[in-house]
Amino acid sequence: MKDTSKRTVRTVLQTGVALAAALPGIVSASGIPGTLPWVAGALAVAGGVTRVMALPVVEAVLDRVGIGLAGPRTEH
Repeated sequence: MKDTSKRTVRTVLQTGVALAAALPGIVSASGIPGTLPWVAGALAVAGGVTRVMALPVVEAVLDRVGIGLAGPRTEH
């Protein structure tokens, strides 16, 4: 798998986790201006997931699954 594809999969995973965490708040607050804190919460979760995915232990697990970035590069 190309590095660009791996990065895309990782970004989709991170965003999906963030949206899943914020979804109940977004649904309950739909139409109310108070939805901004949930957007901030989703961004915070995405940032946290990104930092966790950068840990060497997690990177090793992701590499075993096939979406790690630590493997040999095949692109030129």
